[in-house]
Formats: sequence, structure tokens, C-alpha cells
Amino acid sequence: MESIDIISIISIAFLGSFGHCIGMCGGIVMAYSSIKISPQSSKLSKSSAHLLYSLGRVSTYTILGAIFGYLGSTVTYTDTARGSLLMLAGVAMLIAGLSLMGKMKFLKFDGKSFSQTALYRNTFAKIMNSKSNSSFYLLGMLNGLLPCGFVYFFAIAAASTASPIYGALVMAIFGLSTIPAMFGLGFLTTLSLATNFRNMLVYLASIAVIFYGLFTIYNGYKFIFMV
Repeated sequence: MESIDIISIISIAFLGSFGHCIGMCGGIVMAYSSIKISPQSSKLSKSSAHLLYSLGRVSTYTILGAIFGYLGSTVTYTDTARGSLLMLAGVAMLIAGLSLMGKMKFLKFDGKSFSQTALYRNTFAKIMNSKSNSSFYLLGMLNGLLPCGFVYFFAIAAASTASPIYGALVMAIFGLSTIPAMFGLGFLTTLSLATNFRNMLVYLASIAVIFYGLFTIYNGYKFIFMV
């Protein structure tokens, strides 16, 4: 992976986490903060709980990244195939960026249909009722499975690496870059961002996604026509 890729991933994830992720997953964070963490708990105990939750999300994202990276590797036997995959991924990134910006409805859903399934609700209830430290980690892993436009974008980026290792790295960096926003939301339950400010951050992240998509298309073009 090039340094520009890492910088782009961190920038997109960090900006998006304060806008998109807080809106998408804020309810879960606020819920477990109220139900599973006692107000009398020490700051260290609270911090550990929120960190375990975030690490659970990162673990799920990393596993998904490895899977998508492997799937990408199965179709990249030649430079032409690799370039085609990159260009296809770039187009998908452009669509994802426009969708996150509100210009398209490709990713306009919040995952409620999945979260309302019996399996998810039963598992979620059991974990929420547990007070063990491991339950915070498991809750994070479960949350990492919720459909999310940002997760889809980074899954596409992971597939475009055509490598399980780099795919896992892409998703791990994504997850780690969202920790500051989600940790802050959980640890400071009064944290709130003005809607206009959150929308601006999502808009900036969407623009970054679009530019990254164009950059990916260019890389695909190089593999096909300039190698």
C-alpha cells in the first residue's frame, strides 16, 4: 500500500466518524453506556469498556477486510484483470461518495431491517444484559456487522487491494480511525455535534471518497495501458 492510500483512508474515516458514524451507531453507544456501565464506575473502568467495544468493531472490520481482499485476489491473474478490478472499484467508490453526499440512493438505508432480525435482536439482548468485560468486545463485533455505507466503501477499497493482508489492513485502519469519535461519544455521554456541523463533515468525507475513487480509477488505467 502507498502512503497516499493510508493517508486517504485515515482522513476519510476520521472525518466520517464524527458525522456519519455518530449518527449511525450513536444510539447503540448511548444505550450500552446507560445500561451496561454504572455511573459509579471508575474512569479507568469506563474507558476500558469503551475501548473494548471499539476493538470489537475493529476486529470485525479487519476480518471482513481480509475476506474482501481475498475475493479481490481471486480475479487478478493479469495486469489487465487487476486494472479492471481497480477501475470497477473506483467507479463503485464514486457511487458510494455521491450516495453519502445525498446525490444518490445507492446507500440510503440505516440497517434497521438487519437489526430487526430475530438472530440479531436475541444476540444483542443477551450481550446488553451481560456486565462482563468481554460483552463490550462482543457488542462491538456485532455492531461491526451492521450494514453501513462507510463500511461498504472500505470493503470495496479492501477488495481493490487484491490481497487478504492489505485488505485487512485497510479495514483495520478504517476501524482504528473511527475510535476517537466513538470513544468520545461513549465516554462523554453528553457529547453532541450540531447537525449542520455533522453534515459538513459527512460532505467533506464524501468529497474525499470521490477523489479517492478517481485516484483508484487512474491506478487501474495505469495497470491496463501503461504497464
